[in-house]
Amino acid sequence: MAKTTTFSLPLFASLLLLFCFFDHVRSDHRYHDGDSVPLYANKVGPFQNPSETYRYFDLPFCSPDGVKEKKEALGEVLNGDRLVNAPYKLEFRKDKESKVACKSKLKKEEVARFRSAVNKDYYFQMYYDDLPVWGFIGKVDKEGKEPSEYKYYLYKHIHFEIFYNKDRVIEINVRTDPKALVDLTEDKEVEVKFLYTVTWKETKTPYEKRMDKYSQSSSLPHHLEIHWFSIINSCVTVLLLTGFLATILMRNVDEFSFFYDERYAHDEESAEDEEETGWKYIHGDVFRYPPYKSLFAAALGSGTQLFTLTVFIFLLALVGVFYPYNRGALFTALVVIYALTSGIAGYTAASFYCQLEGTNWVRNLLLTGCLFCGPLFLTFCFLNTVAIAYTATAALPFGTIVVIVLIWMLVTSPLLVLGGIAGKNSKAEFQAPCRTTKYPREIPSLPWYRGVIPQMAMAGFLPFSAIYIELYYIFASVWGHRIYTIYSILFIVFIILLIVTAFITVALTYFQLAAEDHEWWWRSFLCGGSTGIFIYAYCLYYYNARSDMSGFMQTSFFFGYMACICYGFFLMLGTVGFRAALLFVRHIYRSIKCE
Repeated sequence: MAKTTTFSLPLFASLLLLFCFFDHVRSDHRYHDGDSVPLYANKVGPFQNPSETYRYFDLPFCSPDGVKEKKEALGEVLNGDRLVNAPYKLEFRKDKESKVACKSKLKKEEVARFRSAVNKDYYFQMYYDDLPVWGFIGKVDKEGKEPSEYKYYLYKHIHFEIFYNKDRVIEINVRTDPKALVDLTEDKEVEVKFLYTVTWKETKTPYEKRMDKYSQSSSLPHHLEIHWFSIINSCVTVLLLTGFLATILMRNVDEFSFFYDERYAHDEESAEDEEETGWKYIHGDVFRYPPYKSLFAAALGSGTQLFTLTVFIFLLALVGVFYPYNRGALFTALVVIYALTSGIAGYTAASFYCQLEGTNWVRNLLLTGCLFCGPLFLTFCFLNTVAIAYTATAALPFGTIVVIVLIWMLVTSPLLVLGGIAGKNSKAEFQAPCRTTKYPREIPSLPWYRGVIPQMAMAGFLPFSAIYIELYYIFASVWGHRIYTIYSILFIVFIILLIVTAFITVALTYFQLAAEDHEWWWRSFLCGGSTGIFIYAYCLYYYNARSDMSGFMQTSFFFGYMACICYGFFLMLGTVGFRAALLFVRHIYRSIKCE
């Protein structure tokens, strides 16, 4: 009975989690003339710092009576969305001309806050019928003036241009009136009358295509040419590596017969007199288990889970789940899928650990659960504290943190344990074609470029060169305001990344074995994962040369969360590299006769 209860708890929690993910209760977005269409003010913040956003009414805009916050899903909160009803009333197909939204008398302190926001290029973001709109709150007049003479202005008149098709909203554009300005240069009280104009126009664009305009920017011909150039460049790299590996295999096929049973029938004396060199001569050590095998198995388990998570995210992206401005869908998917795939990590780690003749599988399971979540949790604690100090919307509310902890306790951990138990009971044995000798063979002294660090540098450079062009567009989307929607090309680049990582790891493993260095287990994992280090190095370049990000909060968020992402890439690609190297090593040693 207890066993049934243990199983039903994570199962029930998993079903509840899936319900939360797929239950998007939305209206049909149909309206009659004069119906109230929801307009929500979301956030404001410096344009160059996408993570540094604040609640809309943190600036002293005059707020409507009874400001109500929209109930948000988990992903929306993680995305930093904090929607409240806006002070503008935009009824369906009802034009308005210079309508007064509200009047406000700004105090000196409020004028100073607006002036500081205008100086930092603050923008606002709203959602009208789930369509995003944004604009700047003001401007700085710098033309022909010294910094001390700059003029600061607040926009007070907003023009809404809305397109409709029958009974549905299709498109909305927002512009500010450059002539309707409020001077904020001096610290004095200012009276402001916020105005708005609404113009409705008919369009033939169907409702199903109303989001297309947000994805067109990433599909322009010159952008696609760059993406395809990146893919062609990567394919050339794959072809070169394929030819290189094929040459290695073909060159050694005829040499496999060099090892036959009689060779090992010689007595010990004749073996000592014979000088042996090459990968064939370390057959008795190549399958010797690596040191720190519990950590190694945990890394493989975490890497396998992250690989599965990435594949599922790509599948959802390819079927159109992550359309532009589907608020929080990506974050929701990441949380749900990571929780549901934790059983894969537990099974892989425990199964491989037991294959390596490990005994303390419980400790291995705890290590697997903390290997990626531990650094991520510590990073989150620090960055959330920074966001709280800045009163930014990136600071998660206490209730959201409780929900994430409950997901981890009721779904992630139980599935991890169940996977670990299944892996432990699988009783699979490690398939080694050659018997391991009792005493390890001494590794000859090797030149410096065969060390771990130079090999990791060589292994990480080629996969990184295959993706670095695509990285810019991803960074500009995640850490900027560009929209990325060509997931098919991104998926092709991801496949190429996996192939290049596997091939270069196999090649370096072969060279390592040819030098009679049999400690290839950790080396193959580190070489495969080294691309993550290159990606983090690219972060330094992007921050300094390709972005205008500044400030402690934005800097800490960028480098903090990118460190976690690159660490995840390290684990995932390290797993891919090791699995490819293991297949290769088993193949070549299975082709020789060794007793």
